[in-house]
Amino acid sequence: MNIIIINGPNLNLLGKRETDIYGNISFDNYLNQMKKDFPQISIDFFQSNIEGEIINKIHETGFNCDGIILNAGAYTHTSIAIADAIAAIKAPVIEVHISNIFAREDFRQISMLAKYCKGSISGFGLKSYKLAILSLIS
Repeated sequence: MNIIIINGPNLNLLGKRETDIYGNISFDNYLNQMKKDFPQISIDFFQSNIEGEIINKIHETGFNCDGIILNAGAYTHTSIAIADAIAAIKAPVIEVHISNIFAREDFRQISMLAKYCKGSISGFGLKSYKLAILSLIS
């Protein structure tokens, strides 16, 4: 099974930014642990702060992988273009958020992407990614 995790803006700063919300573990460290936890799965990773690069990666991988785990960050709440990219591909997409977006500001409670995703997971910290993998393999 081949899965790609795509992270959006500011998620390159995990472990450094707003640790009270996002924790103090870098995504690279967490990714290494997930690869050990799921040795039977090929897990690729891509991060960009640029909306178009995220769209390009969805297009590039969305027809030849078994699933995409997408944390689009703030683009979740604004990007019709990313939503359209998800709708255009065949691979199932799981929307992931580290924080509980429904316990935050009103604008964060709206997802432009959710309609086109297989499901959404939020509020479990970095463990949200592991839960997304489990949903894709079940």
